[in-house]
Amino acid sequence: MTTKETLYLDDALGHAQFLAQQCREAEKTLQDAALRQCARRFAEQHSQMYSRFYDLV
Repeated sequence: MTTKETLYLDDALGHAQFLAQQCREAEKTLQDAALRQCARRFAEQHSQMYSRFYDLV
């Protein structure tokens, strides 16, 4: 793996982790049940994406 590819993966890991965290925080503050469920689903998707990127390293 090249240095550039490693840097890309590092960025992707950081973004996926950040977005999952933001979705979890949003879920805690949302009043609407449908929006909370949506935020929970997005958090799970970003967590899965993080795992997939991590597996590449």
